[in-house]
Amino acid sequence: MNKSMPESMPDSVKPKSVREQQHPLIQRLANCIEATWQQHLDLSPYPVPADLGYVEGSLEGGRLIIENHCYQTPQFRKLHLELARVGNALDILHCVMFPNPEYALPIFGADLVGGRAGISAAIADLSPVNGDRSLPQNYQTALSKLDSYPFTQRRELPPWGNIFSDFCLFVRPATPQEEDAFLEEVQSFLTLHCQFAGATSPLNSQIEVAKVRVGQQYYCQQQQQNDKTRRVLEKSFGSEWAERYMTTMLFDYVA
Repeated sequence: MNKSMPESMPDSVKPKSVREQQHPLIQRLANCIEATWQQHLDLSPYPVPADLGYVEGSLEGGRLIIENHCYQTPQFRKLHLELARVGNALDILHCVMFPNPEYALPIFGADLVGGRAGISAAIADLSPVNGDRSLPQNYQTALSKLDSYPFTQRRELPPWGNIFSDFCLFVRPATPQEEDAFLEEVQSFLTLHCQFAGATSPLNSQIEVAKVRVGQQYYCQQQQQNDKTRRVLEKSFGSEWAERYMTTMLFDYVA
């Protein structure tokens, strides 16, 4: 186990995007997410701490690379796409769209984890943030009309996974056809979400805004319990840096 101080690099000396070295499904999903954002949302840059945008370290003899892309819009305070690679053994995509608390929107999230044997985990969801853990009715109606592919390897949610909706898609794609199907379903989730967000008016009640903040805070606190992510970061950079990254970059919230 090798711990190292994370290294941030100026743009002029950064290598090519880690995306170009990752599993093809991760490349395709990353491109799909960014293209959908650009098509439906009014993007502007999100200020990322200078030492967290691009990070390199080492993990068990391999090089760990983390690359973050962040944007904001009127409806979303933070759109976060993280791409990571551990040597030649592990590729990761992580994406979360954090709504501005003034908008009563669910939280879109997607993760892919792949290795030499292919994609081992593929998850996407629109997670509710209201008190009864249910999606808005327009989301429920639209999502129930989408075609659902008969994936052969469904996966169980983690113990802290009560933040996910009934429409959560969590699978291990077993064939190229299943990889295509996962990508198509995620794109449908994402397109619906962007369209609904664009048609949503901000809340005019501070009480309702406060409820959204509580829901988002709960989502982030549950996600911060992901021991697998935390262990990888701690092994590479130490517990203090891992805690800062988990709570500042991955799952921050407006108190």
